[in-house]
Amino acid sequence: MVQNTPPGPKGRGRPRAYDPDEALQRATDKFWKSGYSCTSLDEISAATGMNRPSLYAAFGDKHALYLKALASYWQLSLTALRDALADGDGTLGEALMRAYEGQLALYYSGVALPRGCFAVGTATTEAVDDPEIRSLLADGLRALDADFEARFRLAREKGELNGDADPAALAVLASALLHSLAIRARAGAPRAELTETARKAVGVICGVSANAG
Repeated sequence: MVQNTPPGPKGRGRPRAYDPDEALQRATDKFWKSGYSCTSLDEISAATGMNRPSLYAAFGDKHALYLKALASYWQLSLTALRDALADGDGTLGEALMRAYEGQLALYYSGVALPRGCFAVGTATTEAVDDPEIRSLLADGLRALDADFEARFRLAREKGELNGDADPAALAVLASALLHSLAIRARAGAPRAELTETARKAVGVICGVSANAG
């Protein structure tokens, strides 16, 4: 007599695979739109298609996920800035305009209203009470200043700026213009308007310290 063997327990299907880079970008988009405090884990879960256990396994808690998003944004932004400033064969003004136009491309990369700078728009509101966010924000701002300063030093060496021009002071001024553009973009200013604002400011920055001889 043939005995029927009861079926064994069904094996669990493979866990759904997620692209961590895509998931991080989608989470970043949510933070970018609504800020850190106003973005819930449920909203991030819906945006990424990942349930809470999967999010925790991949990124940690909401705070850890935001820190990853902020670090990733700084890497993207600073890489774009350095690439724009790297060409030492062009003029200082051309390099600065490439830098500002590249950052404006990030500020206007949303599908609806312009988003501005991720760091300026989200991290500044949290930095007062959160030392980890404050540290990442400060590190990014120092890196911006350092990249601009290096380009101004090169311009001084090439004779595009007076010998007594202060690259560090000019770098802070160039960074301040970038922050202003970010805020104005977030406020809804047209991209063409901010491109022209950058062009006029670059003319002032280059002209004030230009070699008169």
